[in-house]
Amino acid sequence: MATEIIMPRQGQSVEACTIVRWRKQPGDSVAAGELLCEIETDKASFEVESTAAGTVLAHFAAEGEEVPVLAPIAAVGEPGEEPPAPGSPADAAHVAAPAPARKPPEPAAADAAAVPAASGAGMAAPGRGPAASPRARRRAAELGVDYAALTGSGPNGRIIERDVVAAAQARPALTGAARAAAAAGAPVPAGGSGIGGRVTLADMAAAAAAPATAAPSGTPGPAAAAEAVQAVPITGVRKLISERMQQSLRDSAQLTMHATADAEALLAYRARLKASPEPLGLAGVTINDLVLYAVARTLPQYPELNAVVAGDRIERHRAVQLGFAVDTGRGLVVPVIAGADGLSIAALAARAHELAAATQAGSISPDLLQGGTFTVTNLGALGVESFTPILNLPQVAILGVGAVTLKPVLADPAAAGAPDPAQVTWRRHLGLSLTIDHRMVDGAPAARFLQALGAAIADIDLLAAL
Repeated sequence: MATEIIMPRQGQSVEACTIVRWRKQPGDSVAAGELLCEIETDKASFEVESTAAGTVLAHFAAEGEEVPVLAPIAAVGEPGEEPPAPGSPADAAHVAAPAPARKPPEPAAADAAAVPAASGAGMAAPGRGPAASPRARRRAAELGVDYAALTGSGPNGRIIERDVVAAAQARPALTGAARAAAAAGAPVPAGGSGIGGRVTLADMAAAAAAPATAAPSGTPGPAAAAEAVQAVPITGVRKLISERMQQSLRDSAQLTMHATADAEALLAYRARLKASPEPLGLAGVTINDLVLYAVARTLPQYPELNAVVAGDRIERHRAVQLGFAVDTGRGLVVPVIAGADGLSIAALAARAHELAAATQAGSISPDLLQGGTFTVTNLGALGVESFTPILNLPQVAILGVGAVTLKPVLADPAAAGAPDPAQVTWRRHLGLSLTIDHRMVDGAPAARFLQALGAAIADIDLLAAL
């Protein structure tokens, strides 16, 4: 009897995964443990192995579709066997336990070039029109949409359900007879002569009889105009970022304070670490690592900022669970350094580099992206001097780190021996931008934290000696 393959769970916080690519098509033979498909959460990419041997009988979801964890995604059985209806109670006893998903390896150049040809699920057979998912075809029949005339937003141009729904929403209202004709492939005009502007069967007949109007010379045709625009579906990490940023601004009262910290000692200390003997393992410590260390050591003195909102209460944490933003090809992701306040500079830097590498590779566990109590985001390397970071809810504060710039400061006449007390000197300073949730944190403790952090950065070598 056929066995259903289940969407594996990826960490406790993941509720659904998107199928990126099917590696086995219906009719293909598959062995237990062999790669079946590639999936993506909102944070990482994985591979799913088949938990049964036999022939792939059916896919229950198309490429680009999101599937809840522990829901069936495919059926494997004997050749010619009728696949079960996904999730039917009669097949519950034959559901295979999901195999742990593993991170996909980097494809070789030859394999990468062959991906479009191998991904048959998203390609149309000659003479059969554009490829469309089963759900898209069913939805097109329900809405009376000619899916063959659509441009798909799925992998390899595959038409998926959202393409059909968008086309239905964009067209004018149709009468019942006109809807049936549209489902059969008749063209739908932009407007109709029926009640309320509805398109009638007569309107569609007139549109079909009207000759096509050629575009004026030198004017790009519809095909050329379509090629000039790239439609990028909002999915995965980008969808999550969009939802969380909107929620953050909607559900909190955000206030940003800007300051600078004297960076002369920071830069000198970083130079000494870079030139240190290799066995010490300190040469790879970055400016950002040192800032993270200063934050982790300063934050416990200001518990108002090392906190999260939990319903109707504020939870102030003793330990610093320090999140730091990592730029990836799929969007900004924030891994968390657990117990950052108890780590040395070398240990904190090593952990930060390890988490950043896993995040950029897409192999980080979703559980390592949870539980942060404070976040640091750094745009200094891109030349940004100051900015307004958005809160990473439910945290009540986030620090933005800017670029190092020269700043004039009053010289100390006693130290410099200068007779003129108005004499200034130029020193390098690091930009700091602190955003707080003003509902939960007052301005004064936030400003005191920013001041203390600036002092810690200015004396980073002394802080490291404590």
